[in-house]
This record gives sequence, C-alpha cells and structure tokens, in this order.
Amino acid sequence: MNRPPLQRALVAAFAVLATSAVLARGITLAPPPPRAEEVPATRAGYVWDPGHWSWVRGRYVWTDGRWLEDRPDHHWTPGHWVSENRLWRWEPGKWD
Repeated sequence: MNRPPLQRALVAAFAVLATSAVLARGITLAPPPPRAEEVPATRAGYVWDPGHWSWVRGRYVWTDGRWLEDRPDHHWTPGHWVSENRLWRWEPGKWD
C-alpha cells in the first residue's frame, strides 16, 4: 500500500508511542530462557556484558553479548528482566 508521506509519518509516530506505552507499563509475555552463549576469554581492561532478550516491535529478539570498557573502582551489573504483577520490564545494566 502506497501511503502519502504525512500518513506514513503519523503511523510511524503512533507505533513508537504505542511501544513506549507498553514498555512503561510492562510486557505480559515472559522473555524466553537465555541462550547458551560462549563467553570469550578474559580481556584486560574490559568486562563482558552477556547477551539477553530485547523487546523489539512487539517480540523478543536476541541481543549478543559484548565487551564494555572497564571502569576502575566500579562493578558492572548486567541488565536483566524483572517480573512485577505479571508484567515484565527490562532493568538496564549499570555501573556500581
């Protein structure tokens, strides 16, 4: 279907707002179990952030693990899914 540019922009904006509203409230579908992931050998000056399921356009999509530059005197806590009142929300990783 060939929509005019303004209509396409409005549909895209609505999709973004709807997704934001869902993420603000939470997701009713629990994330799948984490995938088995081969953790690379230790790398000096970096910490490993494990892979996880991300909520993208109404479905879970696997995000591969990655190296993060280490911060001296800090500890990396990876992101994780949290269940509250039968809703799931993503708690981003953080440096403590």
